[in-house]
Amino acid sequence: MSDRPETVDATRRTHLASERTYLAWWRTGLTSLTVGIGAGKVVPALTSGATWPYTIAGAGYALLGVVCIVYAAQRRREIEQALERGDFVRPDDRVIAAMTVFGALLGLLVLAIVLAQG
Repeated sequence: MSDRPETVDATRRTHLASERTYLAWWRTGLTSLTVGIGAGKVVPALTSGATWPYTIAGAGYALLGVVCIVYAAQRRREIEQALERGDFVRPDDRVIAAMTVFGALLGLLVLAIVLAQG
């Protein structure tokens, strides 16, 4: 690597961008965990009727949060290794597809709950 100021600055910016992405995965994971608590515990306490749909939705959002946090660590490690090699590594399409499908299913579950309870 050249020690020219532009190169050093570009490397620094790339590492900082990687860190911001890591933190964004964490924020998404923490948000999903919070939604899980709200859907699984708070909403059922405020409503009458069956609580099991809310428990399932809450557990699903909590699971999605855990996946985001675990994937954040894995992805950060992959990116740091790629940066050291001067390379680029794409996100795992299977993980992204699985989270997309799971998130869409959770959204459909919430839609079904809202329609059934309304």
